[in-house]
Amino acid sequence: MSGYTPDEKLRFDQLVKLRRQWLKDQELSPREPVLPPKKVGPIERFWTSFLEPKSLWRISTYKVYRGGVFALQRVLIPAWFVHYYVKYHLNARPYGVVGKKRQIFPGDTILETGEVIPDLPEFHDHH
Repeated sequence: MSGYTPDEKLRFDQLVKLRRQWLKDQELSPREPVLPPKKVGPIERFWTSFLEPKSLWRISTYKVYRGGVFALQRVLIPAWFVHYYVKYHLNARPYGVVGKKRQIFPGDTILETGEVIPDLPEFHDHH
């Protein structure tokens, strides 16, 4: 005689039904898991409000960041390149950078030495 007896078959069907029900019970609904509300500290509360989209702090921080990037890319780095070129390439050539010296008149004081320029001698030639 092959096959299950009616009692064995009933028992097997009940076990299969229980296993299917158990597996179905393991699936979470969209409302699960239900957790108690999390208590947040002052720092986490600050960062949560700070990182909200379109918040005042986030917008102003982004503007400061973009201004810094602009200053770095468009002002500081080009100024550094120009300074480097003038200092090490252009100044090395004779008459590469010609500057006009400040005029000195009698009675002026030279800042580096503290020397006073004497008055010009007077000539009585009466040309």
